[in-house]
Amino acid sequence: MRIFSGIQPTGRKHLGNYIGAIRQYVEAQERGEAILCIVDLHATTVPYDAAALRRSVLDTAAMLLAAGLDPARCILFRQSDVAEHPELCWLLCAVTAHGDLNRMHQFKEKSARQRELVSAGLLFYPVLQAADVLAYRAEEVPVGADQRQHVELMRDIALRFNERFGETLIVPRHRIPEVGARIMDLQEPERKMSTTGSTEQGTIYVLDEPPAIAKKLKSAVTDSGSDIIRSPQKPGISNLIEVMAVIRETESADVELEFDGAGYGRFKQAVADAVVDYLTPVRGRYAELRADEAALEAVLAEGAERARSIAGETLADVREQMGVGPPRQRGSARQTLGDELS
Repeated sequence: MRIFSGIQPTGRKHLGNYIGAIRQYVEAQERGEAILCIVDLHATTVPYDAAALRRSVLDTAAMLLAAGLDPARCILFRQSDVAEHPELCWLLCAVTAHGDLNRMHQFKEKSARQRELVSAGLLFYPVLQAADVLAYRAEEVPVGADQRQHVELMRDIALRFNERFGETLIVPRHRIPEVGARIMDLQEPERKMSTTGSTEQGTIYVLDEPPAIAKKLKSAVTDSGSDIIRSPQKPGISNLIEVMAVIRETESADVELEFDGAGYGRFKQAVADAVVDYLTPVRGRYAELRADEAALEAVLAEGAERARSIAGETLADVREQMGVGPPRQRGSARQTLGDELS
């Protein structure tokens, strides 16, 4: 099974990124052929600093490798190094409905925050995202719950393309973790922990030092009472229970049972200890990897070469089916000549 996912090279990676996405990428190596893309082209759809973007790509590559990605067992590359992505995006626009793009939740949210310019790239972001996945004929896309709509759109695009031009693309399915898909802000537990929309005190960054992690968790907003139980009326404690369950690799109900009667103070301390232990090895490994930029670039370059060999085949098939460019040559002139002489 081929598995594809992409990650934005923007902002500092936080616990929500790590649990909801990065953890899935590492696990994908055990379940199939994993292809992971650092989507720097997507990052250009909103205001950004060019030098910071290049740094962030290497930050993200180091983070993924520190978390457990192995270049020998997966393909890890930078999106802009594989030109097949933007070309396939343009071709897929032919079977993408403008109305569908206008209805995308993330487009509405991000465009509402833009004061000066809402870029066309922001509108077409989901089409490029579809190209990212469809270029590799991936069967599965590990995503957070907030990306469900985008995966549904890429499925619609693939189905529409196949119906119009013939069976060419694989229709992917999403994989959303049952636990940990939405880690919430510690100070505003009704809001998802995010790079741009969260409070600083409510966001645990992977590279935070242990004292900072402990302080944020001990000051996390909880609820009235002292029962360690999940409930819609107790979003703060429910969030902490889910974090603990993911780290312990157990069920939320087991966490509730273990800490029944413990009280919030003891439970917060236990969660803080667990999160510190969980992230400390990653932080140490990250520091080693990030110091060697040449090695990181070499990993991305090698991954891009492997990615192009797959995406190039898909793009050639799409161009052929759509009647774009000259007819596809089935074998080089040298091979044809060799066949004739033999």
